[in-house]
Amino acid sequence: MSRILIAGCGYVGTALARELAGLGQDVFALRRAVGVEIPGVSWISADLLRRESLENLPADLDFVVYTAAAGGSSEKAYRRAYVDGARNLLAALGSQGQELRRIFFTSSTGVYGQNAGEWVDEESPTEPRRPTGRILLEAERVFLDSPWPATILRLGGIYGPDRTRLIEQVRHGEAYLGTASPLYTNRIHRDDCAGALAHLMTVPDPQPTYLGVDQEPVLKSEVRNWIAGHLDLPPVPRDADQAVTGKRCRNTRLIESGYELRYPTFRDGYRDLLDPSPAVGRL
Repeated sequence: MSRILIAGCGYVGTALARELAGLGQDVFALRRAVGVEIPGVSWISADLLRRESLENLPADLDFVVYTAAAGGSSEKAYRRAYVDGARNLLAALGSQGQELRRIFFTSSTGVYGQNAGEWVDEESPTEPRRPTGRILLEAERVFLDSPWPATILRLGGIYGPDRTRLIEQVRHGEAYLGTASPLYTNRIHRDDCAGALAHLMTVPDPQPTYLGVDQEPVLKSEVRNWIAGHLDLPPVPRDADQAVTGKRCRNTRLIESGYELRYPTFRDGYRDLLDPSPAVGRL
C-alpha cells in the first residue's frame, strides 16, 4: 500500500482519488473545501496559497500528485495556482523531511506553440505563444528542480461527466463560428487522466514528461458533426476555408509505458456521455 497525497483535488484529482482508493491505496485529498465522501479517502482542508495551512501534511508519503486548477484564465490566476501554490507545497514537504518516491504535476499541451497542424511529442520544442503557457512551463521546472523525482503529465482538453459544453453547444446550435479556421484539437477523458496517473505510479522509472491525450487528434469540426449526427441534428456548417491551425499531439510514450486508454478516441468518450451506462467508464 502506498500513501498518496493529491493536492488541489478537483475534477481530475477526485477521479484519481476514487481510483486509487479502489486499488487499496492510502489516499489523502487536499483542497480548500472538503469534497464528497469517498470510501478510503481522507480529506484535508488546506489552501495551497497559505503556507501555514500546509504545516501538518500526512507523514511518510510515497507519492504526491499536484492537480490544482487555476481559478480563471488570467496570468495572475495561473501564477497563483501553478507556481505559487507549487512552491508552497514543496516547501512544506521539505520542511517535514518527506522522502517521496515521486511527485506528479498535471500540466497542459498549452506549453507547445505549434499552430499549423504539426505533430508534437515530448521532445518537441516548447515555445508557447500565450503567457499562461509560459507560466505552466515555469511550474513544470519548479517540480523538475525539486528534491524529489518528478514526472509531468501534459494533458489535452479534458472532457467527461459534467464537462459537456461542446455537446450543449451543438444541441443548441451554438457550435459554429463562421470565420473560424479549421482547428486541430487534442482531447483526453477525465477517467483516462486519472488512469494514466495511477498507471505511472506503477512504472519503475517513468520519464520526466508524458503527453496525456487520446489516440486521435481531430479537427474540431469533425467532433461537432459527429455529435450532431449522434443527436440526429443537421450537420454543423463548415469552418471557413482557411489554413488549418492547432497541433496534433502524439501519446506514443504513454502507450509504450503500458497504459491502455479507456476512451481511445473522442467517439468512445462522447458516446458514453450521450448514452450513459452505469457499467461503462465509471470510476
